[in-house]
Amino acid sequence: MNAAAPAPTPTTRALAWCLHLLVTGLLALAAGRAVTGGRPHAGWIVAASALCALVYAAGPALPGVRRSRRAATLWLTAVAACWLVLLAFTPDAVWVAFPLYFLQPHLLSRRAAPAAVAATAVAAVAGFAVHQHSFSPAMAIGPVLGAAVAVAVVRGYQALYRESEHRRRLIEELTATRADLAAAQHTAGVLAERDRLAREIHDTLAQGLSSIQLLLRAAERALPQAPQNAARHVDQARQAAVDNLAEARRFVAALTPPTLEGTTLAGAVERLCTTASARHRITARFHLDGTPAPLTTEHEVALLRIAQSALGNTVRHAEATTAEVTLSYLGDHIALDVVDDGCGFDLVSLPAPDPETGGFGLTAMRARTHALGGTLRIESVPGHGTLLAARLPFTPPSDTEPEARP
Repeated sequence: MNAAAPAPTPTTRALAWCLHLLVTGLLALAAGRAVTGGRPHAGWIVAASALCALVYAAGPALPGVRRSRRAATLWLTAVAACWLVLLAFTPDAVWVAFPLYFLQPHLLSRRAAPAAVAATAVAAVAGFAVHQHSFSPAMAIGPVLGAAVAVAVVRGYQALYRESEHRRRLIEELTATRADLAAAQHTAGVLAERDRLAREIHDTLAQGLSSIQLLLRAAERALPQAPQNAARHVDQARQAAVDNLAEARRFVAALTPPTLEGTTLAGAVERLCTTASARHRITARFHLDGTPAPLTTEHEVALLRIAQSALGNTVRHAEATTAEVTLSYLGDHIALDVVDDGCGFDLVSLPAPDPETGGFGLTAMRARTHALGGTLRIESVPGHGTLLAARLPFTPPSDTEPEARP
């Protein structure tokens, strides 16, 4: 591929046609002046002009001239040879040197082009001097200046073309980068929304369905001997289903949980403890420490969901009789502590989350605290209960620190 020749564009094609017309016009001028002026060797001049025009016309028609520098060099050599023959018969051929000045830097290598232009200029000056039978410095001014201007124009055009190509590549890279960034942002948004829905489903629907299941089992056990207790458990299960239906509708619409509407976070957590105590065989007590301060909706939802998940785990797995839930406002951060007197568990041998058996609660709680720049600490020993402590700063930092792992 001829690296010196830029790819054809509307502008370059227009310039090429102008150059073709210039060569054709100058050759026609030389042949016409020979015929009309009655110059000697007029027939040879016309024949040389026609031959030069034919050889020149073969260049644009041959695709190899545009693709190969070697083919372009051979073609220019043939055109120059025809031009020298014409120059030997008439001084009017001197003018054809000017379009050759433009072609040579455009098609030849940077090392060969100056030599070719210089040789063409020397040949033009020498041929004109021979026909005039004399030489003067004025004869060299025109061809030399023409060569210098042609080389400067071609070099400038090539520099502008390289700059425009560089900018075109940069624009293409920028466009591709923006497309990749948009795709990455879309994927990140999808994953974030999927993660949000997963946490909300676990902390609301899954916990609620588990509570309904426990209540219905209690009703089943109480049904033969104590129908009144069974009816109470069924009524509580029905109320739990109503509450979870409202939760499902709210988190799908990304709204505030109903338990936080018209109340504070402390009130919502206290009501959660009261509901857990009423529905299950556990005494959940709420404690408030410090002066309540305004919180963002994200903080309130995160702490409420952590409390729901922690109490749900206590009811289902801990076999505890009491649970102490403490909400503390401590200067620049807020803390939620859930302590039970259950059977505890081994932190090292926790099973991996499984769609059948669950185990997503701790992962969801860690994700909530980490998203707000907080920490989650869990302490548990088999047979000695469990402590869960969540800490959230009032203002999440831009770059959150890694949270504490149990």
